[in-house]
Amino acid sequence: MEQRRTSLFENGLIWFGAGVSIAEILTGTYFAPLGFGKGILAILIGHVIGCALLFLAGLIGGRVRKSAMETVKMSFGQKGSLLFACLNILQLVGWTAIMIYDGSLAAAEAAPAASWVWPLVIGGLIIVWIMIGLQSLGKINSVAMVALFGLTLVLCWVIFTKDPVPAAAEEAMSFGAAVELSAAMPLSWLPLISDYTREAERPCAATAVSAITYGLVSCWMYVIGMGAAILTGTSDIAQIMVKAGLGMIGLLIIVFSTVTTTFLDAYSAGVSGETVFPKLSGRMMAIVAAVLGTVCAIAFPITNITDFLYLIGSVFAPMVAVLIADFFILKKDSSGLTFDLTNLAVWLVGFVLYRLLMHVDFILGNTLPDMVITVLICLAVHKLRPAKQ
Repeated sequence: MEQRRTSLFENGLIWFGAGVSIAEILTGTYFAPLGFGKGILAILIGHVIGCALLFLAGLIGGRVRKSAMETVKMSFGQKGSLLFACLNILQLVGWTAIMIYDGSLAAAEAAPAASWVWPLVIGGLIIVWIMIGLQSLGKINSVAMVALFGLTLVLCWVIFTKDPVPAAAEEAMSFGAAVELSAAMPLSWLPLISDYTREAERPCAATAVSAITYGLVSCWMYVIGMGAAILTGTSDIAQIMVKAGLGMIGLLIIVFSTVTTTFLDAYSAGVSGETVFPKLSGRMMAIVAAVLGTVCAIAFPITNITDFLYLIGSVFAPMVAVLIADFFILKKDSSGLTFDLTNLAVWLVGFVLYRLLMHVDFILGNTLPDMVITVLICLAVHKLRPAKQ
């Protein structure tokens, strides 16, 4: 939507804000039954896998100066890419609703209000962020990130200096399932990272900074959530903040972490919307996405998001696998075609394979084997049919 090139610092700020998230803290609480040692190992392995793929996806958009959904045309054709653009818009509106819902519930614990109040406050702030624009957020984002950094340090101190509370026994997820859940968050950003790296002054460096910054901060959020659940005996982060007497500090963490993360979802919904509706304003479509997310957050209870995360992975992991094979190995560009039926068929095989692998307990999760197999299938198919689509 804007043209000025972004600096490494600005890209780092964007992805710091993406990582500081109540949703990531809440996801981290699921790791508590594994214990600190196994839990941290699963978090690290999953994030290495997810962020390596995030880097490759962002590098494609950065090098060709195209948004995430525009790069999809290079593998699936002009019309074939619309399937993924539409699915991406839906998942981004869904993420917007989930983030606003989680943030509102947590904010209501710190400052009780009618059920519609906090969604409107958070949704309104997201719209303000969108109206200011990605390129004009520099100083505001800097202040917000410094504040969030300080506040999350306070949150860490409160959680990790509490005396442990004996927790009720819970059924531990397998290590492989934990790795997959750890990889799921960075994977959820695959279909939109290029929306930001395409405008970077130094695409490769900016993509690396983005993936590393997000990975480190996301791991930190997961560990906060896991530590809170282990040491306090509860997975309710808002209750932890309230019981610890954080009050206004806790409220600020909740609201601004929700805004800085969810802004990216709504913004990218607008960028993807430009692929589907090129004559419409991306900024206006981003605002519409924020409004729809706010309405859904008010109207529907959104509790467990793990199935949603796995659905995103099953759609977009094989999509990115095909992109990686085409761009880095085959050096192939299908953007001149209406449909690349071969790649669409390979993606469908990858999608079905992902859903099947969800029932297999592999120690490194199911995203990595799914993407490796999808890449190999893509290479094999195009080796057999090098000149036909």
